[in-house]
Amino acid sequence: MTTLTIQDVSRRSGLSEPTLRYYEEVGLIGPIRRDPSSGHRRYQDGDLDTVQALACLRAMGVGIEDMRTYQTNRARGRVAAGEQRDLLLRHADRVEREIETLHVHLDYLRSKAALWDARDRGDQGAEAEAHDRVEAIVPQLKAVLR
Repeated sequence: MTTLTIQDVSRRSGLSEPTLRYYEEVGLIGPIRRDPSSGHRRYQDGDLDTVQALACLRAMGVGIEDMRTYQTNRARGRVAAGEQRDLLLRHADRVEREIETLHVHLDYLRSKAALWDARDRGDQGAEAEAHDRVEAIVPQLKAVLR
């Protein structure tokens, strides 16, 4: 059985040591075993698997309560599969909306850059075209900012 220090788990998961301590404090992981002589945390392979799953969820913007639900559902297994699926699909829908928003932001920035590029080159025709593209994007931009 492999035991890992909090530093090892932090490096492998990408989560900071304070985050690992917090996740243990709020019950997302652990309780983590302690070295009897030093009192330092000693993570097992299963703990690392859990931490890595949480690190992925965190990177995708999943909040603590949904992480807690995810962990509970993992422990429940197949009986919670539908609930687990729904939780993950809800976040997939959120990420998809964020991607759509980022595409609008990207289109706006590229169109504005094209406008300024045309202005820099003194190309009034290209500047007018870029201006029209910017104006066409503004309603989309306003819609995603709501």
